Amino acid sequence: MFSQFFKKLSLTQQVLLMILLFISFFATFFFFYLSNNIDNMIANQMYTTMSSRQQPIVSLLKSNLLGAGDAYDAIYKALSSDNIQTNCIVSKDSKSNEMQITILNPDNAGNVDQSLYHYLIDQSTAMVAKDDEDMQGMISNQGIQYYYRLQQVQTANGVIVLVSFMDDAYPQSIRNTLVESTVYGTILAFCIFIIIMMIWVFSIIHPLNQIKSYIAQVKQGKEVELHLNRDDEIGEVAKELVNMKDELQKQEKVKEEMIHNISHDLKTPIATIKSYSESIKDGVYPYGTLEKSIDVILDNANRLEAKVHNLLYLNRIEYLITSDAEGVVTNMKEVVEEVVLNSAVIRPEIRIITDVEEVFFDGLLESWRVCIENIMENAFRYAKSYIQITVRENDLQISNDGPKMPEDRIDALFRPYEKGEGGRFGLGLSIVSRVVKANKYHVKGFNTEDGVCFRIYRDVPKPKKKPNDRKSWRDNKAHENKKEQESKDNKEDLT
Repeated sequence: MFSQFFKKLSLTQQVLLMILLFISFFATFFFFYLSNNIDNMIANQMYTTMSSRQQPIVSLLKSNLLGAGDAYDAIYKALSSDNIQTNCIVSKDSKSNEMQITILNPDNAGNVDQSLYHYLIDQSTAMVAKDDEDMQGMISNQGIQYYYRLQQVQTANGVIVLVSFMDDAYPQSIRNTLVESTVYGTILAFCIFIIIMMIWVFSIIHPLNQIKSYIAQVKQGKEVELHLNRDDEIGEVAKELVNMKDELQKQEKVKEEMIHNISHDLKTPIATIKSYSESIKDGVYPYGTLEKSIDVILDNANRLEAKVHNLLYLNRIEYLITSDAEGVVTNMKEVVEEVVLNSAVIRPEIRIITDVEEVFFDGLLESWRVCIENIMENAFRYAKSYIQITVRENDLQISNDGPKMPEDRIDALFRPYEKGEGGRFGLGLSIVSRVVKANKYHVKGFNTEDGVCFRIYRDVPKPKKKPNDRKSWRDNKAHENKKEQESKDNKEDLT
């Protein structure tokens, strides 16, 4: 209940509530715990004070000097000047054999009720009977609190009890002074704490409000900047937000450019199909004969179908791979040999050199076939005389002797519909990048001495899986059949 209420509050309200709870806790602690400790500390201090003031008298009593001439006068004067506590002697009367009390400094006794003296006599009698050396405590008499201390003294004339007591006027003044100093000091410390807390809270809330305002303005499409000179988590969040905004803007530009490129790339075959169809309808054959004109239409329709298929594949590839490829491996030697066999007719004059080991890559057979086909298509487009394919454990390289790539354009080749040499647009290498990354591999292009090379690799090799992994081959085969059916369905939809 409280947690739900707390979550609904703003950060400022949460901080203020925590401060209020802290104040309440501190007040409870001070008035109940600290107050009792102060009382106990003062009481102990009073007993200690009375004990220290009793020691000279105890020494005189033991030496039997009390009451003897000049020594007595000196001690009496000293006792008379004691305005804090009253000192008495409780002894047994030799005549009546009863306990009686003698006040050593009567000027300090004031208007003390006789019942207090009777109580002290009774306590002294009980202490002597128990043979206790000392006793201390508090008693309320006539609405006044008294601290008292009894000490048994062995003298030449027998056992006597030195009794000292004081009212709570002096302890109360000490308590008030101590409490006031504690309260004032605490209030001062608490005020300083509150100020520091508010400064700290403001230092957190203010940048958060800046971030909130920044996000709101970015949502409205405004050009705004966010500058927070902080190295903590808030500063890191601000930097990530700025980076995210820049990345989103970059992606938006790429998206707009890609849409423009796609529309431009699809416009030509559509315009050709439309123009040729209208001409044939009018009885005109642009390419000389009806058959040749229809072939042009079919050729452009196939181009259009291939581009649409690539777009669909590009958007679905990561989902297909991650959902179907778990635990599946592909024999890359067989894939490369199949692609080479099928693509050799594209440009028969290009020599294909293979150096392929039987190794297994993680991922579906079809996705790797599409990946290698796209790299080979790119290689055939630019190769002059040869294409070389090398396959090793977790490493596949396809190179050609075509023109070298501009160094500043290499990374851009893997973006969707990036314009290449000759103003062409394509999705082939973008599909390659998606396939490779989805299967936890890396891909890069680089220039060689003879031309260009594309490399697919993995930094940390995984244990080689055996070719007799029936599950892997079964899953690959099932997935191939599934993809063939989907391809047929796509063609039917296009038709």
